[in-house]
Amino acid sequence: MDLGIEGKVALVTAGSKGLGRACAQDFSREGCRVAICARTQAEVERTAAEIAADTGNEVHAFVADVSKGEEIDRLMASVRSEVGDPDILVVNAGGPPPGNFATTPLESFSVGYELTLMSAVRMIHGVVPAMKEQGWGRIVIITSISVKMPFGGLLLSNVFRSGVTAFMKTTATELAPTGITLNAVQPGIIMTDRVVQIGEKQAAEASIPLQEAYANMTKAIPMGRMGQPPELAALVAFLASQRASFITGTSTLVDGGHYPGLL
Repeated sequence: MDLGIEGKVALVTAGSKGLGRACAQDFSREGCRVAICARTQAEVERTAAEIAADTGNEVHAFVADVSKGEEIDRLMASVRSEVGDPDILVVNAGGPPPGNFATTPLESFSVGYELTLMSAVRMIHGVVPAMKEQGWGRIVIITSISVKMPFGGLLLSNVFRSGVTAFMKTTATELAPTGITLNAVQPGIIMTDRVVQIGEKQAAEASIPLQEAYANMTKAIPMGRMGQPPELAALVAFLASQRASFITGTSTLVDGGHYPGLL
């Protein structure tokens, strides 16, 4: 399927591993001019080189901590200067620290606010003016299944990913007449560093082996397994494509059937 995005500038944040890397790889295979960022220079440069070697297309690496507004501003300026205004933005960030109400100190809420909610708001503010000017843009936010079914022990993620979803839905309506689409994907349990972190925490708390913790995490998934990052990246690439031009304001699960509800 030709997605119609060859030559487009695609910016993927937190793109050095996991879901972000898988998205960046798909965009590069589609012929996009890909920019990725991460907090560690060696890691993001290594990932960019590996994707470029796989696809034959240059991938541009940038260092940025998206929980800091000034670093987002610097990232946007650098991408514009070196690659061009993003036509496609994938908003992605590592999850805030796990914890429940009893174990989450008040100061951690500001961490989740900046990392999960305001990083998305700032990045979208950064790309929308140029997208409006050209009358075309694609923005995809990676949120979580926890927006629909909050998980115990992930209080900050539950709170702020829900906020991101409300921001997405409201803003998508406003941007719809401009040619910009704004959607979210909601990963379920997909094998990433974040899932490893949660699995290790559950294993330590229950004094069980890590593999047993993983098995417990997947019991409610009808497919009987965790997802893999490329399975989510395929949907992100489609939502960012020309073919998805009449899809906006949606949140789509990628969860192996985990969510049990109707809506």
